Amino acid sequence: MPLLKKLALRWLPTPEWVLNTIVNRIPFAGARMALYRAFGVRQADPRTGIVMATAEVFLPQRLTLGRGSIIGPHALVDARGGIEIGDHVNISGFVRLMTAKHDVQDPDFTAVFAPIVIGDRVWIALGATVLGGVTIGEGAIVAANATVTRDVAPYAIVAGTPAQPVGERTRDLRYELTYRPNWA
Repeated sequence: MPLLKKLALRWLPTPEWVLNTIVNRIPFAGARMALYRAFGVRQADPRTGIVMATAEVFLPQRLTLGRGSIIGPHALVDARGGIEIGDHVNISGFVRLMTAKHDVQDPDFTAVFAPIVIGDRVWIALGATVLGGVTIGEGAIVAANATVTRDVAPYAIVAGTPAQPVGERTRDLRYELTYRPNWA
């Protein structure tokens, strides 16, 4: 391997470092989202949807963001196992979407990855954690600080650790999320 390439691989920052240290702090949403797309995030409609400043995304090429969907500030989006977010989804601040874990019974402590699928018009409230291998059905709500370890039925409201059903949401949902900061 040529010396210059060896030095570049050793000393240049990784694309994820650039994304999660520089790009995620750009105050202009349009420019920030253009760079997220350049790093591999797939957006159903580039004019809608937003990853708010200070959110962190790992392996952006495995993240799909639906129309009008929002990922809040300080969210941790580990897309190494793949994350598909439907349309008009509100992922509040400090949410953790974790597709990776370790096999604690494996002598080599091997990493294991499983996808997360989030249906249309889901709300994942402040500080909730969603683990890999979970599907959250259309219209569901995950309460603040809940830990989702199993699939959530459409229109279910879940809370707690581990998350358990506590109610059901109306099925007559017509709203479309259109939030975009003024300086977008």
